[in-house]
Formats: sequence, C-alpha cells, structure tokens
Amino acid sequence: MLGAQRTEPIEPGKRSPAKNCMAKKDPRVDACIAKAADFAQPILRHIRKLGHTACPEVEETIKWQFPSFMYKGMLCGMAAFKNHCTFGFWKHELLFGRDGSAKRADEGGMGQFGRITQLSDLPKDAVFLRQIKQAMRLNDEGIKVPSRAKPKARKPLLVPAFFREALKKNKMALAAFDGFSYSHKKEYVEWLTEAKTEETRHRRLDTTLEWLAQGKPRNWKYMNC
Repeated sequence: MLGAQRTEPIEPGKRSPAKNCMAKKDPRVDACIAKAADFAQPILRHIRKLGHTACPEVEETIKWQFPSFMYKGMLCGMAAFKNHCTFGFWKHELLFGRDGSAKRADEGGMGQFGRITQLSDLPKDAVFLRQIKQAMRLNDEGIKVPSRAKPKARKPLLVPAFFREALKKNKMALAAFDGFSYSHKKEYVEWLTEAKTEETRHRRLDTTLEWLAQGKPRNWKYMNC
C-alpha cells in the first residue's frame, strides 16, 4: 500500500508555486497576433513572452482595440500597424522622464521605443525585463501618473458688430460661419479686425462674405497643398 503523498504547508499570504506560474493569457491577444503582418508576429510574441517572464501574475486584456497587460492596474500595451509595431508603458513619464520616451527624437511612432519593425529595434532582453519590473514596482507602491495641467478654457470669440450685421444680410454666409469650428471663425475675425484702414476692412469683408457663401474657410487656398 502506497503511503499518502506529503505536501508542504503554504505560508499565509503566499500562493502555491503552480498557481504563481499559471499564465493568464487572453485568446483575443492570440487573435490579434495571428491577424498581424508577418513581420509583426515575432515582435508581438516576444514582447508577450517577456511580459509574462518579468511578471508571472500579469493579466492580458484588450484596451482601445490593442493588446494590453494588467498588473494591479494598467502596466503596458503593444500594437501592430501596417508597417510597424509599438510598445508603451502606462506610467512612461515616471520611467523615462517628462518626454516619456526611450527612443530617439527622430524615430516617430507611438510608445516608448519608436517604430518597431524588427526584434533588434527592441531593448536588450535584460534591459526590457528590468523596465517591466520597474513599472510593476510603481503599481506595487501605488504611485500615480502625474496629473497634467488642464488646458486653459477658450476665451469667447468676440465677433465685431459690423461683421455680425453684414452676416445677417447674407443667409448663406451666416449659415456657413455659424457651422464653422472655433478656429475657422477666429481666422476670419482676426483677418477683419487686423485691417489697418477702413478701405482694407471693407475689401476684406466683401471677400469674407463671398467665401463664406461658398462654404470656404479663410485659408481654403492652402487646404489641398
């Protein structure tokens, strides 16, 4: 008769080794990788592997239509596009400084490593693993992303009386002006109010009404350049 298998007691607050090593993968991430271009698939698989290596408790999900990795909140995410991949840490500013980037300024692309087109564009594995663990530590300690100053509210656009009166007499121009964005309206108002002479203002007003009646913004000539 075989004796009962001996089991080691697990200390309170600790998980069993088997449970710690269970990868929490999301089949939707598998689908994203499978749909990616041929050049992108090994890149995405490698990032995924390093994520689970550095953080065995990481959980996969899809956020903003891209594969993301969760550990006590958002940790990082990756994406594949037609000609390149990207990777980004959620708290990148705390890892890399205010510019939030480990890439060269001329590389372009979203994320912290610029446009990734091959595995060699990624940091060395040891560096990448260390960065992931640093990001984990930020979440472990509950350190928040620094809040950015809210943009100042726009000042109400003051339309001069002479312009408003002229618009009232031209329904098509008025409809176009009222439908324009704040910036398009501002362009016309500034063009009119910056006129140095009365003659120039009248000439610009006539041109403004003509263009507005045709639904054209102030700088329409340059829109197709």
